[in-house]
Amino acid sequence: MKASEIARLVGGTLEGNGDPELVGVAPLERAGPDELSFLAHPRYLSYLGGARAGALLVSRALAGRVPTGPPRIVVADAHQALALLLPRLYPERSPEPGIHPTAVLDREAVLSEGTSIGPYAVIGRRARLGARVRIGAHTVVGDDCELGDDVVLHPHVALYAGVRIGARSILHSGVRVGVDGFGYVFSEGAHRKIPQVGWCRIGADVEIGANSTIDRGSVGPTEIGDDVKIDNLVHIGHNVRVGDHSVIVAQVGIAGSALIGRGVTLGGQAGINGHIQIGDGATIAAQAGVFGDVPAGATYSGYPARPHKQALRAQAGLFQLPELIKRIRELERAIRARARTGGARARSKE
Repeated sequence: MKASEIARLVGGTLEGNGDPELVGVAPLERAGPDELSFLAHPRYLSYLGGARAGALLVSRALAGRVPTGPPRIVVADAHQALALLLPRLYPERSPEPGIHPTAVLDREAVLSEGTSIGPYAVIGRRARLGARVRIGAHTVVGDDCELGDDVVLHPHVALYAGVRIGARSILHSGVRVGVDGFGYVFSEGAHRKIPQVGWCRIGADVEIGANSTIDRGSVGPTEIGDDVKIDNLVHIGHNVRVGDHSVIVAQVGIAGSALIGRGVTLGGQAGINGHIQIGDGATIAAQAGVFGDVPAGATYSGYPARPHKQALRAQAGLFQLPELIKRIRELERAIRARARTGGARARSKE
């Protein structure tokens, strides 16, 4: 695409001399003369000196700090512009509709037009697949599952019985949905399994990263709202509810029956205790351990998690401990020395 075409597509302004034809996008330090690069954060300004990109996509807030060089496309937000541009430069190749001869379909399964089912996939009894659903190789769709239109299941996804997935949702390789929750009772000297008889409902426009697992409800549903984005290696326990538009980053663990509000952000490796509530729009920082309710709109961090400013003060105090310990030891030595001196004077008087 010409730089001017890209500018029109992303609603930006082309500045500088020339209108080069660009065939791809690359980072500043790697882009060649026929590639577009981008600048969305000031930490990358230092790369501009050696950049060879044919054109630069730059956020308006940084445009004044970019020296004269290749043509630039100035936009409100470079990352948002990339989200519009990349599908045009790198169009996704969709498989042709059809069923691979090695796939196994129950005779009671219901398929809609445009469905694509890959090698060795298994579709269970009474499963219902919407229009243009894509099922990857070795994927299992259990009995009574329902998939909305344009759902994509990448290879090696496993849906246990009764899972429902809304339209346009994407599940990456290794995702397991509807797994039994972790429910046991200790009786007669052994752990006895509590049957997990609930189900799991995934909303529309959800994306779930590789090797993430979502448990079915013990009784009733586990529910993931619309437009929720879940990273790789996330575990969501039984009967958890996650509100619309929330973002859950890698290695988060959410224990059973926790209620996560709308628009919540859970940072990487955060741990959420069961049976608590996190309010709408709250942010939980990476590696936080949340043991109690979090108010709407609040930012919590630390272990145990507390309001972020409080956690920073506590951490600052912790960093002062070595110096405080050193001062205490010096004071103890001074007190002992004074005590010895005082004892010697008392004996000399005697």
